[in-house]
Amino acid sequence: MNNYKAIQISENIFWTGAVDWLMRNFHGYETSRGSSYNAYLILDEKITLIDTAKITFTDELLARISSVVEPAKIDVIVSSHVEPDHSGALREIAALAPQAEIITTNPNGLKGLTARYGKLNYHAVKAGDEISIGKRTLKFVPTPMLHWPDSMVTYCPEEKILFSNDAFGQHLATSMRFDDENDLDTVLREAKKYYANILMPFGKQAQTALKALGGLELRMIATGHGVLWRKHIDKILDCYKSWSAGEVEERAVVVFDSMWHSTEILARTIAEAFAARNIPAAFYDVKSTPLSDIITDVFTSKYLAVGSPTINNQMMPTIAAFLCYLIGLRPVKHKAFAFGSYGWGGQSIGLVEDELRAAGCEILLDKIRIANVPTAQQLDDIAKKISALNL
Repeated sequence: MNNYKAIQISENIFWTGAVDWLMRNFHGYETSRGSSYNAYLILDEKITLIDTAKITFTDELLARISSVVEPAKIDVIVSSHVEPDHSGALREIAALAPQAEIITTNPNGLKGLTARYGKLNYHAVKAGDEISIGKRTLKFVPTPMLHWPDSMVTYCPEEKILFSNDAFGQHLATSMRFDDENDLDTVLREAKKYYANILMPFGKQAQTALKALGGLELRMIATGHGVLWRKHIDKILDCYKSWSAGEVEERAVVVFDSMWHSTEILARTIAEAFAARNIPAAFYDVKSTPLSDIITDVFTSKYLAVGSPTINNQMMPTIAAFLCYLIGLRPVKHKAFAFGSYGWGGQSIGLVEDELRAAGCEILLDKIRIANVPTAQQLDDIAKKISALNL
């Protein structure tokens, strides 16, 4: 037996999701604070479930629903997103409530759900479509590529609640459901981390979605992961406007790996040189910090320096992994340069510079290549180069 209960978030509207306290990785994104899979149950003339949960949390989802109503009585299931952290229990819910109409986007949601779960009682919607579930109306707003082609949000005008799916969420496990019940700095940090590691490539799509939602009156944002927003809605909306526009701060991030500390010495010199210009500099040994945490800092920092020694005529595998991750996220408005030490070939530094270009970075300074151990004069020259940059 378990004691999972639904949590009321508004009159006859309940959070019925699951908390994943132990999750530490979400397809390469380290989630040190776990996550949640948020689902919502609306009691109206048509009992409606918005989203499900990861399949391994089906029992928790069903227990929370059952604490309010028998799952067999569900009339409508809104599937906001095909990805299985949201739709994983769909087949199980549909089996318990075979009469339930499953709302998804046309054509991408319909294709995705059919491919994953087979033929069920689907009803595909497009932008502007709405349904009445009794006293309440649900309006559907597709948000393609935020972050899958099928993604959509659902707005209930009578409640002024936006069921936002992946938008505005965080990978954050907590027993308290709302923003004002948790430490705001932690929630915002995790929201930024979520955006940086999942939504960064889709800034234009995020701006389009924000415009589509701009005229809506919002009393609550019910997210797909993490806490719900009710007190700091303006704050998270402002953050998304800034993040989606690719706004960056006068900050530097120095990322490196090192074999015998020579590249590390260069990294320290570079960080100190930025600091000497009153530009805060973060300093990351890539072996010691998860890539998702580094990316969160890179995301809003204007300057990026990446260093690697040379091994087997290549950059270090750890730095190659970081740059591969960076390229996939397609950062904008970043200025970068490569640095590193070498024994005899020194190919790594040029390869790093090439990858920074491939990531869309503007090359700020020609690559810094130092043979063996840097001398005091060479370190002084590096500091002078950074001091002389026209930033």
